[in-house]
Parts: sequence; structure tokens; C-alpha cells
Amino acid sequence: NKQIAFDYLRDRIARPSRGEALRGEVQRLQQEGTRGQGLLLRGLCYAIVDEADSVLIDEARTPLILSRNVPAPGLEELSHQALGVARGLREDEDYQLSRDGRQAEITTAGRAKIAELSEGFGGLWNAPLRRAELVRVALTSLRGYVRDEDYIVRDGKVEIVDASTGRSMPDRSWEGGLQQMIELKEECELSGERETMARISYQQFFRRYLRLGGMTGTGREVAGEIEDVYGLPMIRVEPRKPSRRIDGGVRVFATRGQKWRHTVERLRELRAAGRPVLVGTHSVRSSEALGGILDEAGLPHRILNARHEAEEARIVAAAGEAGRITVATNMAGRGTDIPIPEDVEATGGLHVLSVERADASRIDRQLYGRAARQGDRGSFEQLLSLEDALPADHAPTWLLRAITGLLRARLPVSQLLAQALIRGGQLRLETRHAAERARLLQTESEHEKALSFAGAD
Repeated sequence: NKQIAFDYLRDRIARPSRGEALRGEVQRLQQEGTRGQGLLLRGLCYAIVDEADSVLIDEARTPLILSRNVPAPGLEELSHQALGVARGLREDEDYQLSRDGRQAEITTAGRAKIAELSEGFGGLWNAPLRRAELVRVALTSLRGYVRDEDYIVRDGKVEIVDASTGRSMPDRSWEGGLQQMIELKEECELSGERETMARISYQQFFRRYLRLGGMTGTGREVAGEIEDVYGLPMIRVEPRKPSRRIDGGVRVFATRGQKWRHTVERLRELRAAGRPVLVGTHSVRSSEALGGILDEAGLPHRILNARHEAEEARIVAAAGEAGRITVATNMAGRGTDIPIPEDVEATGGLHVLSVERADASRIDRQLYGRAARQGDRGSFEQLLSLEDALPADHAPTWLLRAITGLLRARLPVSQLLAQALIRGGQLRLETRHAAERARLLQTESEHEKALSFAGAD
């Protein structure tokens, strides 16, 4: 889906109305590719979108931007200076972070502190608004984006990790100077400044097809949005065979340490029974943290995350073997049938153990759907904690402390309250992401109307 959308953008800038400079650039891009000269597409005629909710919804919060490297003298020094100033600021006094840490608001005291710390830098630092924006981006890179969660570092390069799929995206980069700030933070080679050549949102792109359809197993929650945005009603098709998936329920612990100890006990029990287990985590960091705990416990396992994409097919193919433990991110949650031998079917099939909630309940259900495929036997359960990222970042602090106290007291109602707290945080995140998609669609539509009015393409 990304490749065909970028091909569309390359074709757009190759038109004569876009100017010789951009035409030369797209020809260079085409020569580096595999399709040769000329237009790459024959028109947007008919598309069938597999995993439609992932493509049309989860990936639709960020526009696709075709860009090129441009000379940026002084960029590295400017970014180093911004990071240095940002490290000298104090949270709550000089700046405030949003709950998710992705937005920093600099206070009046912070602006004065920035002026003090940047005295003598000259250039852009003499402009109050510009220097505040530089430091805001630096703060976002330091506090809002976490290594092995939002990105990985491989072969000396920063690679973004797709939150919905768990896979790395080496050909994607953040805009607005954020990419360079994170590269400097991780002591990687600077990629240079990028100039936007063309951009489009998934909402705009897919609505341009003459005929559009798709399929998904987890579209119930977003059926209304898909119909409103893309004009596609959703029709439910009954499964070919009745599902035999068993829901093992949810258990919430007060601390992450308690959760990990119970996870080890549960995995030891399931492995002794000959059941294969797929453990679902939300980030590279969490999967590797659990891997270290399992090493200490003497439980053999395999890890599947963005660092091990080359081994994905081999790891998944073996994940259904008796007693096998596979710790995976969202990579294992989509489009993957894990083969189950007959001896494993007799013991109850694959067991999916979720130890972290995803940003949306649909993504959780994608993980649970790895068990009991095609009418096979299988089961799933959830082991969560109030120290996980979702409740810790998206629940009121006073409520989090109150329910933590109830869990430690082991009151009967504590589990219900803890589960409601976690689901409430997930609902707030889903609502925020839906608002981001709506805002992007509106912005892109206004941008397109403005270009059309000006006679541009």
C-alpha cells in the first residue's frame, strides 16, 4: 500500500506542469527503482485492500510525503545546540509535556531560560519564535520518542517502528527536523534535511480509485468511519467453520514485577502441558525485557520483533510446535496462520498470552486471532498491570493510585475496576487517534482546494 501510493506521487510530480526540476528528480528516482522510465501506474482503477482496517484506519493518521535531500549547511550544529538547550530545561517549570509526551509546551519561564542558554549562538537563535520551536522539537525527540518502542537503531541508522504492525520502516522518516534530532540523540549519522515534493493522505489516495473494496477480520469498531470516509459499507461474512477459541479472561496486577512473575509461572505450566504459547507484547523493548526474564527462569524461547524481520517466516512456522514459547510484538498479529501439529491440537492448540494492551482493541483481537484458526482448538488470556504504558500514560493519577491500593488489598471489586480503567485509557486513545485522522483529512482537503484554486496540481 505504501509503495503504490508513493508511485502515484511520483507520477504526479512527473507531469509537465510540475516543472523541470521535479521532473528530473522523479526520473532519477525511477532509474534507481525497478520499473524503468515513464509513468509507474496506469490509473487508479480497482483496489482490493487486505487487512482494510490496518491500511485505511491505523496507517491513515500520517500523510505520505515524497521528499528529497537538500543541502542544509549548519544543520548538525543547530540541532546539537537545540538538544543541549533542551537538556538544560526542567519539566513543569520550563516546559510541560502532554500525557503521551509527544507535545511540549514551553512556559514563559522556559522562554527566558532558552534565551539565557542560547546567548551567543547567533543566527536563528536570535529569533524568539524560531528558537522556541527548535527547542520544542528537541524536547519531543528527548522525551516523546523512545528507542525500541517508537524506533530502533540498526546499522547506525534510525528506523521508525510502525505502531500498528510492529515492523520497521527504513524508508520512512519524521519531518520538521525531528528525524535529525533523534539521529543526533542516538549518535547516528545525520540524514540531512528533506524537502517535500508531494504529499497525500491515505484517505485522499484510496478515495480516488474508481472501485474500492477490502476485507478485514477486525473492522467492527471502525465500520462507521470506513463508510463515512471511503463510502464503503461493511458486510459481515460468517466464518467457514465455527470458532473454538476459548477466552481465558483478564487478570490485572498492581505492578509490572508481579505480572512478569505470574507470566513466568503460567508459561512454565503451559510448556509442561505441551502447549505452544505466543506471548504478545506492545514494543521491542517489552519483548526483549520479557526475553531476559525468561532467560533467567531457564525457559527457552524465540523473540519476534522489528530486529528479527528477516527470520519472521521461520519463527512463525515453528511457533505452533509443542512446548514452544514465542515472544512477539504486533508483527505476529496479522495475516499469519501458525500451523498446529496433531499432537498439539490434542493438548488444546495454540495459547495466546497478551501481556500488554495495544493502542486499539482491534489490534488486541488481531493477536488473539492467531489462536484457533480455521476451526482449530486454541485459547487466549490477558495478564496486565497498572504500570503498563497504557494505564500509566492515559489514566488520571489519583484514580490509578486508588485502584492500585484496591488491588494490593485484594478486594473482590478491584479486578473489575482495574480492567475498566485500562479499557477507559484505550478508549481515550482510540478517540484521539480518530480525531487525528479527521483533522488530517480536513487539512489535506483544504490544502488540495487551495492548490486547485491557485492552478497548481
